[in-house]
Amino acid sequence: MTACQALFSRGVLRASNCPKSSAVKSASFFARTYSSSFVCSGRPHLYRKNCPSSTKNASSYTTIAASLSTLQPGRSSTFLLSRAGRRTYANMTTAAPIDQLVKQVDGLSLDAVKAKFPDTYPDLNIMDLYRAHLSTVLSEVTGVDAALIYPQLGWTSGLEKGDMALPVPALRVKGKKPDELAQEWAAKFPDTDPLFSKPTVSQVHMSFFLKASPLVNAVIPLVHGKGAEYGFNKNDGLKDPKDPSKGQKRIIVEFSSPNIAKPFHAGHLRSTIIGGFLSNLYSGAGWDVIRINYLGDWGKQYGLLALAYEKYGDEEALQKDPINHLFQLYVRINTEMTAEKEELTKRKEAGEDVSALEANSLDEQARRYFKKMTDRDADALAMWKRFRDLSIVRYKDTYARLNIHFDEYSGESQVTEEAMNEVGKLMEEKKICKEDKGAQLIDFSELIPGKEGKRLEKPLVRKRDGTALYLTRDISELLGRHEKYHFDKMIYVVASAQDLHLRQLFKIIELLGFKDIADKCQHINFGLVLGMSTRKGTVKFLDDILRDVADKMHEVMKKNENKYSQIEDPLATADVLGISSVMVQDMSGKRINNYTFNMETMTSFEGDTGPYLQYAHARLNSIRRKAGVSDEELAKADLSLLTETSAINLCRHMAGWPDVVKNTLKTLEPTTVLTYLFKLTHALSSSYDQLQVVGSEPELMKARLALYTAVQTVLANGMRLIGLTPVDRM
Repeated sequence: MTACQALFSRGVLRASNCPKSSAVKSASFFARTYSSSFVCSGRPHLYRKNCPSSTKNASSYTTIAASLSTLQPGRSSTFLLSRAGRRTYANMTTAAPIDQLVKQVDGLSLDAVKAKFPDTYPDLNIMDLYRAHLSTVLSEVTGVDAALIYPQLGWTSGLEKGDMALPVPALRVKGKKPDELAQEWAAKFPDTDPLFSKPTVSQVHMSFFLKASPLVNAVIPLVHGKGAEYGFNKNDGLKDPKDPSKGQKRIIVEFSSPNIAKPFHAGHLRSTIIGGFLSNLYSGAGWDVIRINYLGDWGKQYGLLALAYEKYGDEEALQKDPINHLFQLYVRINTEMTAEKEELTKRKEAGEDVSALEANSLDEQARRYFKKMTDRDADALAMWKRFRDLSIVRYKDTYARLNIHFDEYSGESQVTEEAMNEVGKLMEEKKICKEDKGAQLIDFSELIPGKEGKRLEKPLVRKRDGTALYLTRDISELLGRHEKYHFDKMIYVVASAQDLHLRQLFKIIELLGFKDIADKCQHINFGLVLGMSTRKGTVKFLDDILRDVADKMHEVMKKNENKYSQIEDPLATADVLGISSVMVQDMSGKRINNYTFNMETMTSFEGDTGPYLQYAHARLNSIRRKAGVSDEELAKADLSLLTETSAINLCRHMAGWPDVVKNTLKTLEPTTVLTYLFKLTHALSSSYDQLQVVGSEPELMKARLALYTAVQTVLANGMRLIGLTPVDRM
C-alpha cells in the first residue's frame, strides 16, 4: 500500500470538491479524481505534480510515486504530499504500535494519560505510557494518589536492577516502616499485569521490569516510524503546548567567540563544542534557536595589527591564508613593541628624557590608530573590516568541519558608543556606579548586603579617559539583544574563569530594573583543556589539532586494506573520525572538570571513544548492506521472534532514549547523552554472538535486522545531537 492509499484507507484524504460528509475511502474514487486537490482538515495535503500553485498550501513537498496499476492500468502518475500530509502519515504509522500497547490495558487511553499526568506525551515517549499505567496500578495497591506516585518513578542505575524504581519513603506513607510497605505492596501487585512483571524489593526500593513482548512490539516500530525525530519532543519548545498557534519559545546561545585575526586555538574548542551541542539540544526540543558568535573584534590590538600590515603585510599571503598571516604579523609587531617598551624603561631609569620617543612609540601609534577607528575614519574602518571579514570566512570553514553554523556573527565592535553612554547614564541615575579617582566603578558591597555583595567585588565600568570596559559593552549588548530578539532564554557558553564577570553582568542588569531579563540569562561554564601546548609552551591551534588527529585516524584505517579500499573518500572519513575523537573526549566528563588532551587515548577504537561510536554505527550499516532486505520487507518482520535477552535489553535501552533527551534538557551536560550512547553500544557489541543476522533463517533475519536498524537510528540520533557525523563505512 502506498502512502496515498494508506491515507485514503484511514479516511484521512478526501477530494477538495467533495462534501466532508462523504466517506471518501475507496481507491477507485482516487483514480477518478486524481486531478483534484486533496485535503485533510481543510488543508491541501495531496495534489498532482502539475496542479496550479494556488492549490499548494505547504512549503515543501515529497514526491509520492503512487501505485496506480490497479487504479488506471498502464498509466503512472506522480503526486505530491505536503509537509502537513507527511506529518499526518507519519503519525498514522507510529500511532499503530502505541495503540496496540494501549489496547493491552483495560481502561487505558492516550487522552486519559495526557489529561491525568501533565507534561506527558505517550505517543512520543513510550515510557510516559508505562509510568502512567504503573502509577495507576500502584495507586490501587498503596492508596496513594497516582499523580503523587508518577514523579517518584525513576530509572535504575542499570538494567539488571529493573527498568523503573520507586523509593517507598518518597511517598511519605505513615504507620509502617518503608521496608515493610515495600514488601507488602510488592505482594499485592497483580500477577497478571500486561506490561510489568511482579516487582522485586531491595530494602526500601521497589524495582519494576517491563514485560518483553509488549515492549519489543511497540518500541521497534515506533523508532522506525519516527526515524530522525525519535527521542525529541517539539512540544518542549512551544510557548503553550496546548495552543501551538502561540508559537515557539526563542533561545539565544552565544558560544565560541574567538578573537579575529588570530587562529582558532584550543581554548575556544570547548565553548564551540558545548555551544553546538546545546544549540542542537534546544532545536530538537522545538525551540527557535539563534546561534550567536560574539567575536573579539575591537580594541587597541587592531590598531597595532594595522600598523604591522602597513609595515610587513603581504597581499598574496593575506589572500591565501588570512588568519595565519595576520597572526604572524601581530606576533612580530607585538614582539617589537615589547622590546621597545623595555628599551624605553631602561633609558628612563638611566635619567634620559624619552617623552618624544614615547609619543611616537608603537604603543602610542596603535592607540592613535584605534582612536581613528572609534572616530569612524573611513580608511581605518575599511582595513579593520577587511581583516574581520577574511577571518570570518576562515572560521566558517573550521565550524563546518565541526557541524556548526551561526545565525549571527556579532562582536564587541557592534556595540555603539551611544548605547554604552545610555547605559552609563542609567547606572548613574539608579546610583549603581560611582566615581573613583576619575574612573567609574560599581561597589557591590554598598548595593547588596552580606557576603553576596562582597563576592561581586568592585568592577570598573569606565576608565579615567572615558573608555568603556568589557562589562559596559556586555551590558549594552545584552539589552540590545533582548530588544532585537525578544528571547525567552539566553545562554552564555563561557569558561569558568569568567564566572565572576557573568555574575556581575546579570546582577547589574537586575539592578538596572530588568530583573525579568536577568532571570532569562544563564552562564554555562566549563573547565580547561590541559596538555594542548607545544614543547616551547606556545598554544597549539585547532586546525593543527584536527589535522593531527585526522592523520592518526588515516594511519589506523590504512592497516585494513580490504575495508580501506571500499571507502569512497578515505581522507574525508579520516577527518570525520578525527573530529569525532576530539569531540567525544571533550564531552566524556562533566563540563566543569578540566581534562588532559590525549591523542593516543582519543583515537583508539577500544574504550569509550569517538572512533568506537563510529565503528558501532558503521558495523550496523554493514550488516544492513549484507542482509539486502528492503524497507518493505523489514516493515513486515515478525518481532515476536525476538526473544533473546540481548534483543530485549536493546529494546529497553531504546525505550529510554526520549527520557535521556528530556533529562539532558535539565542537566545541559553532553556527558548525559554520551553515557547513554556508550551503554547502548556496549549492549549492542555483546549482542552480536546471540543475534546473527546474515545466514539466519529468513524470518528471523528480518526480525533481527529490524531490531538493529532501530538501534542504528537511535545511535545516529544521539551522535548527531552531540555534533558528530555518523559514518557508513570505515
